[in-house]
Amino acid sequence: MSKVYLSPPDVGQLEESYALAAIRSGWVAPLGPDVDAFESELAERIGTSYAVATSSGTAALHLALLGVGAGPGQAVVMPTLTFAATANAAIYTGAEPIFVDCDPTTGNIDVDLLESLLDRLAAEQRRVAAVVPVDMFGVCADYDRLLPVCERAGYPVIEDAAEALGATRSGRAAGSFGRAGVLSFNGNKIMTTSGGGMLLTDDAELAARARYLATQARQPVAHYEHTDIGYNYRLSNVLAAIGRAQLSRLDGMIRRRHELRDQYAKLFAACPGVRLLGDADPGANCWLTTIVVEPEIAGWRPGELAAHLAAQDIETRPVWKPMHLQPVHAGAETVLTGAAERLFATGLTLPSGSAMPEHEGERVRRAIDEFLSRR
Repeated sequence: MSKVYLSPPDVGQLEESYALAAIRSGWVAPLGPDVDAFESELAERIGTSYAVATSSGTAALHLALLGVGAGPGQAVVMPTLTFAATANAAIYTGAEPIFVDCDPTTGNIDVDLLESLLDRLAAEQRRVAAVVPVDMFGVCADYDRLLPVCERAGYPVIEDAAEALGATRSGRAAGSFGRAGVLSFNGNKIMTTSGGGMLLTDDAELAARARYLATQARQPVAHYEHTDIGYNYRLSNVLAAIGRAQLSRLDGMIRRRHELRDQYAKLFAACPGVRLLGDADPGANCWLTTIVVEPEIAGWRPGELAAHLAAQDIETRPVWKPMHLQPVHAGAETVLTGAAERLFATGLTLPSGSAMPEHEGERVRRAIDEFLSRR
């Protein structure tokens, strides 16, 4: 019996043909026509003027923060419920992260809490480089409220949409909000280039600066000349070719993840004390379906279901451990309600990959049903 993974890459013959064509073209690395085409196609899909393909989503975040002037003596405000890369990118610049708790319904940053924090930081005359909301598990943050709050405070927004490609909010695509947006094409994401990312923006100067820094800040002269510290952050042409194949299949992959989420919703519909995180958002891409369990009502804990599924070689994962609980960020400034800690304790992500065949989906649902029937 093979293992059922949480969100494995969904790649096949189309991706193979694109990669092979890129190799045979001679444009193997570091850049080339597939990188140019991938940037153009994704910018058109998201609705931004510019796209800069990078070696990872983390690299794109770092470049975006550098583009808005983040550096020592400044703060970058972000949710505590996120992957480590969001905080790491801020620290790379020399800035310090400030962590804000989440909305328990979606896991996204609590806008009321954010507004009160920004008011306090302004009153204290603190230097804030940017606010970095994260679109958790493929659900966009509440940008209808968040963007005006940040605009009034005078702070740029860098959207961490690493988990949200294909999601929308009020008719706008994830990655198009704020001064810049960032996507990830890691192996477990909604689409993949093996490893890679994209910086999206309407700001021509920010895009040009990102391209410059991402190619070792090399000056446009015949010899190697450098006046700034740069980075090796550009995406290879072969990986961009895989990304182009994936992008052509994106809508179908999102539909499959919606199907899986709908099946989980039906399975847990009659379970008191169990809900799907962010289930009310019609614009979600359903990257990972996450259940939230109230043990005192449900009569069981998410860890018990995880152990039951693990015994049958089915992978699950807890919700992100909040950044303020990570040893590396001990002592970081935080604004908390306890919501993120509760989601960490009560949330569980379920197998959601678009490559999961129906017989594996049925195996997962049968195992969950078996667990629930014993309770």
